[in-house]
Amino acid sequence: MNEHVQAATTEPLFNPLAPEFIRDPYPSYERLRNTDPMHITPFGSFLASRHAEVSLVLRDKRFGKDFVERTTRRYGPKIMEEPVFRSMRHWMLQQDPPDHTRLRGLVVKAFTARRVEDMRPRIQAIVDETLDRIAPSGHMDLIEDFAFRLPVTIICDMLGIPPEHREVFYTSSRNGGRLLDPVPLSPAEIAEANTGNVAAQMYFQQLFELRRKNPGDDLTTQLVQAEEDGSKLSNEELTGNIILLFGAGHETTVNLIGNGLLALHRNPDQLALLKANPALITNAIEEFLRYDSSVQMTGRVALEDIDDLGGKKIPKGETVLCLLGSANRDPAVYPDRPDRLDITRPNVRPLSFGGGIHFCLGAQLARIEAEVAIGTLLRRLPDLRLDDAQTPEWRPTFVLRGLKRLPASW
Repeated sequence: MNEHVQAATTEPLFNPLAPEFIRDPYPSYERLRNTDPMHITPFGSFLASRHAEVSLVLRDKRFGKDFVERTTRRYGPKIMEEPVFRSMRHWMLQQDPPDHTRLRGLVVKAFTARRVEDMRPRIQAIVDETLDRIAPSGHMDLIEDFAFRLPVTIICDMLGIPPEHREVFYTSSRNGGRLLDPVPLSPAEIAEANTGNVAAQMYFQQLFELRRKNPGDDLTTQLVQAEEDGSKLSNEELTGNIILLFGAGHETTVNLIGNGLLALHRNPDQLALLKANPALITNAIEEFLRYDSSVQMTGRVALEDIDDLGGKKIPKGETVLCLLGSANRDPAVYPDRPDRLDITRPNVRPLSFGGGIHFCLGAQLARIEAEVAIGTLLRRLPDLRLDDAQTPEWRPTFVLRGLKRLPASW
C-alpha cells in the first residue's frame, strides 16, 4: 500500500513524452489546471495550462521569443554552432520585433484570406485527384495516402517547387517534430536534425538559383528578390524561413486532418450529423482544432520581471510554456462539457493557431485545406471505416500532435 502511495505522489504532473501522455494528454491537463495551473517543470520552465494565462502570454508585449538566449541556457554556449539551431534562429517563428516584423512583412501577402480563398478550386482538384486514384482499392492509410499529399502539394505550389522535384517531398519521413518538444534533444537527435537541415539547405539553394534565372509567381521568387535588395533579407534568413514555411505549411495540416477524422470516427453521432448536414463543416473544423489541436504547446520568454501571472512571479529570462491543448478545454471558456466533441458548439475560438504577433500565417489556408479534405472524403466515401479507432498509433512527439498512420477501408 505505502509503495503505491509513494509512486502516486512522485508521478510528475507533466511528463510529455510518456506513451500514455502521447496517447491522451487531456487527463494530465485537467489535473494541472485544477491543482497547479502555473506549474514549474523539472527544467525550470513555467507551464501555463488555463485559458486566461495562455491567451495573455501569447498577446502580451512583455513576453517574447529570445531564441538564442533561451537555447543557450538549455544547451550551453556552443549550441548555436549546430546547423539546425543556426537555421532555426532565423525563423520568423523564433524572432522578436523588429526582425520578426520585417520577415513576416515579406511573406504575409501570400497568405491573405483573399489569396487563400482563390486557392480553393486547386485544393478541391488535388483532393479529388487523390480520391480518384485511391477509391478503387478499398483501403488506404488516411495519413500518408490522403492527409499528407494535399498540404505538401499546396506548399510546393506556393514555394514554386517544380513538379518534377516533388516526389522526394511526398516520400520524405515526418520525424522533425522532436525539435520543438520541451525536452532537450540528445546529441544523436541533434546530429540527425543537422543532417536533415543541411539536405534541405542544399535543395533550397538550388531552388533559389532556379528562381533567380526563371522568376515565377511564387513565394520563393518574391523572397529571392527581397534578398537581392540586401537590406531586407540575408541568405541565411532566406534559407531558414523557406525551410520553416515548408515544414509549417504541411506538418500541422496533416495532423489537423488526421486528428479531425479520428475524432469524428470515435464520435459516430457527430460523424452522422456532419454527413447529414455538410454545411456544418466550417464550424466542425474549429471544433476539431479545439478538441485535439495539432499544435499542443508554444513558448514565450519573459522580457522583464512579471509580478503576477496566475499567482506566480516570473523573473526576466524565464520561459513560460503555453499548453494550447489544455487552454482549448478549459471549462472557464467552454462550460458545456469541454471534453466532448460537439461540431455544433457555439463560439469556438481555439488557441490552436497561437495569438499575438506570431498568430499562424497559414491559419486560413489550413482551415480551407481541412474543410475540403474532410468534407470531400465524407461525401465521396460515405461508408469509410477506420480499421482501429480505439488504439491508433500516435507519433512520439508532443508539441506537434498527430498520428503515425490511420488505416481505413470502405
